[in-house]
Amino acid sequence: MSTETLLRCTGVTKRFGGLVAVDDASLDVEAGSITGLIGPNGAGKTTFFTVIAGFAEPTAGSVTFRGQDITALPAHRRAEIGIARTFQIVQPFAGLSVRENIAVGAYLRHPGREAALARAENIAQRLGLGPMLDQSAGDLTVAGRKRLEMARALATEPSLLLLDEVLAGLNPSEIRDMIPVVRAIRDSGVTILIVEHVMQAVMQLCDTVAVLAQGRMIAKGRPAEVASDPKVIEAYLGHGAAKRMQAQQGDSHA
Repeated sequence: MSTETLLRCTGVTKRFGGLVAVDDASLDVEAGSITGLIGPNGAGKTTFFTVIAGFAEPTAGSVTFRGQDITALPAHRRAEIGIARTFQIVQPFAGLSVRENIAVGAYLRHPGREAALARAENIAQRLGLGPMLDQSAGDLTVAGRKRLEMARALATEPSLLLLDEVLAGLNPSEIRDMIPVVRAIRDSGVTILIVEHVMQAVMQLCDTVAVLAQGRMIAKGRPAEVASDPKVIEAYLGHGAAKRMQAQQGDSHA
């Protein structure tokens, strides 16, 4: 079965003065997939994400979406062609209700107030926010705010959704509850690229995982393959870690 490459990042580099945050990184995201982008702290994941979303232009390299070069396209134009993102630090419009917050995203495709509010209600129900529609967004729990952030992005009706650490700050039961929500978004026809630190969730959710370390893409593959890749183990646990783990496994089988 042939798959369509929805997003293609080729040789993306991003420098800030003398600091190279992303170094010649390439990534393909297949339509209909959940692709994970992982890596240790300071690896350049958020910078790479920011370039994909259009909030920063790369120093070198290109980003294409559905075969169209969007490298120089600003974020609002990317939203119009079907790319939406969430933010790591969730900041809802605290003075507005949950319904009105989601409608902010819906206005992109539904300029009329009634249509935008109806769209907002529909998305809220899908994301488990139905009972909170008329509640002030400022009163939501952390988990509620994360769902609201996703709902607001979904309200723009994207074909590609960039999720930036939507599980950060959640407790284990909230994470368990969120996994089927993310899956349902993909099953509704939205392709997902997720940056995440919660490895258990990454392993459960993602079809493909790419690993960024010190700005460079060091591995890509199925979650189980990536988790056992010596380069990935070294990036997370330090030099020599892969050999030590192999030795420990050898001892345990002896």
